[in-house]
Amino acid sequence: MDLSGKTALITGASRGIGAAAARAFAQAGAKVALVARGSDAIAELAGEIGEAAVAIPCDITRYWEVEKAVQNCVDAHGGLDILVNNAGAIEPIAHLAEADPDAWGDVIDINLKGVFHGMRAALPVMQAKGGGTILTIGSGAAHNPIEAWSHYCASKAGALMLTRMVHKEYGEAGIRALSLSPGTVATQMQREIKSSGINPVSQLDWSDHIPPEWVAKTLVWMCGSETDDWLGAEISLRDESIRARVGLV
Repeated sequence: MDLSGKTALITGASRGIGAAAARAFAQAGAKVALVARGSDAIAELAGEIGEAAVAIPCDITRYWEVEKAVQNCVDAHGGLDILVNNAGAIEPIAHLAEADPDAWGDVIDINLKGVFHGMRAALPVMQAKGGGTILTIGSGAAHNPIEAWSHYCASKAGALMLTRMVHKEYGEAGIRALSLSPGTVATQMQREIKSSGINPVSQLDWSDHIPPEWVAKTLVWMCGSETDDWLGAEISLRDESIRARVGLV
């Protein structure tokens, strides 16, 4: 996939899937805007990538910050063609009757409202340009209840509906919206899940998780017309046929 001349804004770019995606999009020729609360981490990554990258500290739970981040991306790179809604959280893991309401809401703010904020800020820019691609990191948790993950399951289900809404309202205007359910990935989030000791996911071995680079490579692939059959829907990286099409081994 050649993304030369394109610009991608990636949220949660300080580590894990986000950092891997930043490298993958840059390697594919795109200019990248790295968005995260961890300013030192994204500054270091931008330095590693080089002049194709700009670091933009931002709290995605605050719309005005996301709107400003998009504007900073446009100012730095001349536009915005691809949005990767990657930032996410799962802590604190807790059963409903013991969940702290404020902490529960914080996860909704990141995983659901943060996705909306990204879409809301990026859509006018993409519309003015005549098109764009919005990719959101989904989860099997959007489709099935998982013990002690009520906040995560609810937020991921909502984020998938937002993907469907973008396709419904802007698909004919050239906006491509897709969700990617990667399965379990070897990131800090899986360490948090492991330490909780709750539900079968926490019992998985580290070797059961795929590397974040697989997810990053798939996100780049999703920017091409080969994935148009999934517009407004979700691609599962658990599907061996998808892995084969992406070239993962």
